[in-house]
Amino acid sequence: MLTDEDFHRLTEFRCGAMGRRLREMVENPAFDSMTFEEKTRDLIDTEVASRQENKIAKLVKRAGSEIPDACVEDILYLKDRRLSKDRISRLAECTWVEECGTVVIISRTSGGKTYIAQALGTAACRKLYDVTYTRLTDICTELNQARALNDGTYYELPSKLKRVSLLIIDDFMTTPIKTVNAVDLFEIMEARENRRATLIASQLEPNEWYLRIEGELMADSILSRIATGATYIDIEGPNMREYFARQKAESSQRG
Repeated sequence: MLTDEDFHRLTEFRCGAMGRRLREMVENPAFDSMTFEEKTRDLIDTEVASRQENKIAKLVKRAGSEIPDACVEDILYLKDRRLSKDRISRLAECTWVEECGTVVIISRTSGGKTYIAQALGTAACRKLYDVTYTRLTDICTELNQARALNDGTYYELPSKLKRVSLLIIDDFMTTPIKTVNAVDLFEIMEARENRRATLIASQLEPNEWYLRIEGELMADSILSRIATGATYIDIEGPNMREYFARQKAESSQRG
């Protein structure tokens, strides 16, 4: 007969999910009709599924998303948004990540681009891709601070951003960038082109990005590596913050 010590050993062996399932099998007569092979397969599947979930949770946490529970299943397809559910579903399959493509999401302020970007990031984590979510201003600030310190840390962030399987840059070109940061961005985008996937979320169209990059040549170089051949999602419709605020208020009134 199995004892508590036996179940504890499974936990020590880092097979906690298997141990919990085995205890359930021992205590629940509903499992008595299963053959030994069926029980063994069930235990293996349970442990594999648990480890997969843990791995995904770590990838989501490491991605640094502001909305870690964002997911494509919760995206709202309101009529006025003109957002295609089929298209989002295809992107959530992450073939474009595997093919090292570029996706650009454009909407006005509070149009929901950030949520969709992070939901697609979660979808990539579910496919076991490593993801990094950041804002362009944060990239520039961190690089400028590291450059000022001159202690060698300057190279760490670009190296990370060049290697990650999916890089999500939010609030792209919300504020203009100087030549030194344009060079930083160019080097990151050049290293990723056709080698890693990139998702850009912005309030502005690409022709407006051009006006916010100091240096005509550098602007051309950056845009050619992002805008050319990218898949675009243009979101219209209501202000989503106001929409959810109204929904919450109406729910409170009904309650």
